[in-house]
Amino acid sequence: MQTTAIASTTSMLRVMNERAVFAETFRRGAVSRPELAQHTGLSKPTVAGALANLERAGLLRQVGLRAGAAGRSAVLYEVRPEAGWVFAVDVGRSYVRVALADLVGRIAARKDEPSRSLRARDLVAQLTGLAEELAESAGIRRDDITLAVFGTPGIHDKATGTLHLAPNLPGWNRRGSVERLAGIAGRTYVVENDIDLAAVGEATYGLGRGVRHFVYVSVGTGTGMGIIIDGKLYRGFRGAAGEIGYLPVGEDDPLAGEPAARRRGLFESVASADGVVAMARRLGLTGVNTAKDVFDAARAGDALARRAVAREVDHLSHALAGITAVLDPELVVLGGGVGSQPGDLLTAPVAERLRDLVALRPPRIEVSTLGTDAVLLGALAVGLNDARDLVLQSAAAAG
Repeated sequence: MQTTAIASTTSMLRVMNERAVFAETFRRGAVSRPELAQHTGLSKPTVAGALANLERAGLLRQVGLRAGAAGRSAVLYEVRPEAGWVFAVDVGRSYVRVALADLVGRIAARKDEPSRSLRARDLVAQLTGLAEELAESAGIRRDDITLAVFGTPGIHDKATGTLHLAPNLPGWNRRGSVERLAGIAGRTYVVENDIDLAAVGEATYGLGRGVRHFVYVSVGTGTGMGIIIDGKLYRGFRGAAGEIGYLPVGEDDPLAGEPAARRRGLFESVASADGVVAMARRLGLTGVNTAKDVFDAARAGDALARRAVAREVDHLSHALAGITAVLDPELVVLGGGVGSQPGDLLTAPVAERLRDLVALRPPRIEVSTLGTDAVLLGALAVGLNDARDLVLQSAAAAG
């Protein structure tokens, strides 16, 4: 028994050392053994053993030499990109966006197409076909994908396998429905809230880089918020943090009594794209079918459209005032079809209104630079981080 315990401890140390060497190699790119020893704090023999094991497992590869002192050259190592693959998916009511990336984050294939979200089985068939198409384009099989990350509206209840609070995805609130995603790509998958992923995308690739406390607020087909606190995604007790569609904003609005307000939440009913159009029509504006139509008309000087946009500014300002009072973010990143409107109509008026609603200095408000790719990029960021652990675990299990 004592021998077994010693062997187990030795194996654990070996895995921890390999994880440290692998992570540092990924962070630094092409790197030598002496550099790895210096930056990990491990001895050169330990680093050499970890490099040999990782290279044998197909996770690292030699990529050349770097000249050193006294004419000596050091072998350089880098992460082998083909050691793992991530399939990232953004599932929306209107579009699905998918991408396939290797282990170092290079996108090998990408495609966007109209979503077949009205029926769950049609959406699963669509995503399966897209996974097959992208895998073939990258020269791999679907089963070679290490991890699939699905960004969806609503909250994934792992106990029942359902999506809650996702009215735009009919059928996914049935017990076990999420399990349909298991056969789409590879053997392992995760389901994340789409707006949470957008916040991760902003933190990794967008305006949130280097910002410890910020929120990503999406106003479009629906409304939602991703929260980054101290550099980490905050999910809440049930994973429902950021469901701002249910904020009690808009009680005095004529849309408050609509059935959608009970189903989708009051703020979402009055502030989403459908709410903007409904308000404009109630005010007497004709010939508008989308929120973009309303904003375009307001920019052109239409008085009724400007009144509708002013109501949107009021709704969004009051929501952000509550968010600011509770979370005190440094930055608010606006996304979604409505939230991404140019600053002259939305961002600037909201910022000005906030100064009257919030006692302390309000946060910066900026429109996302990632646009419609925010969710997909967040899915890639989450997937790449998890996939590196998975390939290490697989290598350790294989000895």
